[in-house]
Amino acid sequence: MKLAYKAYDHLGKAIDGTIESPDVMAAAEALRRKGLFVAQVEPSVARAAPKRQGRLGLPFGRGRRIKNVAVFTRQLYVLLCSGTQLMEAIAALERQTKPGPWRDAVATVRDRIEEGASLSEALKNYPEYFDSVYRSCVAAGESSGYLAEMLDRLATLKQKQLRIRNAVMGALIYPSLLALVALTIFPMLLVFVVPRFASLFASLDVPLPSSTAFLVGVSALLRHYWWAALSLPVMAVGALAMFVRTPRGQRWRDTVMLRLPSVGGITRNLATARIVRLMAVLMEGHVPVLESLQFVRQAAGNVHYAELISRAEDHVLKGEPISLAFADSNLISPSVHEAIRSGEQSGRLDSLLSNVADFLDEENEVVVRSLASIVEPCILIIMGVLVGFIAVSMFMPLFDLTSMTQGGRP
Repeated sequence: MKLAYKAYDHLGKAIDGTIESPDVMAAAEALRRKGLFVAQVEPSVARAAPKRQGRLGLPFGRGRRIKNVAVFTRQLYVLLCSGTQLMEAIAALERQTKPGPWRDAVATVRDRIEEGASLSEALKNYPEYFDSVYRSCVAAGESSGYLAEMLDRLATLKQKQLRIRNAVMGALIYPSLLALVALTIFPMLLVFVVPRFASLFASLDVPLPSSTAFLVGVSALLRHYWWAALSLPVMAVGALAMFVRTPRGQRWRDTVMLRLPSVGGITRNLATARIVRLMAVLMEGHVPVLESLQFVRQAAGNVHYAELISRAEDHVLKGEPISLAFADSNLISPSVHEAIRSGEQSGRLDSLLSNVADFLDEENEVVVRSLASIVEPCILIIMGVLVGFIAVSMFMPLFDLTSMTQGGRP
């Protein structure tokens, strides 16, 4: 059973925590063997509700989770380097964290460590924050005695992931806003503005050009079948979302992302940088190569890259170098393949992968910003063309009517 206790160490410092024990007497005896003076031991509910909330309900997105983990890892590294004990360091980080699911996760990790679990075992309770790669690196750091150094590498990894994510999201904000404005304005023009012109044209009984007749027809359809215009896009998006969650849909999505013009190249570069970075961190942490490839395959984020890593695992099982799996693949650029091959020959694969990942991350940031700077004027041009088309189509009958009136004067 799980028991909560209050005790004091040899310096008189109060310590609160939990311990697994068959009864109160056994728990008190176990605490005394640790050199603690027991003041109170009683049954504990041990944060059962907060832990469940941390797993099931996250009020923020993936970017916020990455930021929390990055800050937590960096601060834990600093505290351990200053000589602070692991449990005390995590308790200090818990106290400075705002109430919420993330604080519940940190508190649960502290409880598990107080119960005698290792840090890597304690992190298993929250895989949505600490993925398999993170936990494997922590376990490697604990087994080798270089936990602080491994936390430093993990903090750098999370910070770079967050920087790339912020760069991509920041580059997409303005184009997304423009697209949203366009999708809002044009239906409003067709529903509220075009009908006024249509009634005017009907009262004047003037012939309509084909473009004007087309817009008037579209406007009538939207006004009479507005429920279909609203429900069909929602149903299409919902069906697409459900399809993408299936294995066949995931493969289709990943294939489309790789084949789209311009976007395909960025997708390849981002996926390659992620794989190379993860391999570098795991190998620097002395995680076995085959185990590193398994973790990288799980975190690849793309079906085709996961299959590529799976082929690399097969080569390693046969005693062949990893670079053979990347030799004839169009997913990995020749320069990255050559760097991996050179690293294997020189025995410095981990450091070489880290340098390649740094280069790819910098290049990806530049490419994403450049693509965003191209997309923005394209959206503005499309909006201008559509607005001009609607304006010209609506005013052309009036121009024709004016010309006919002036031409009919004596």
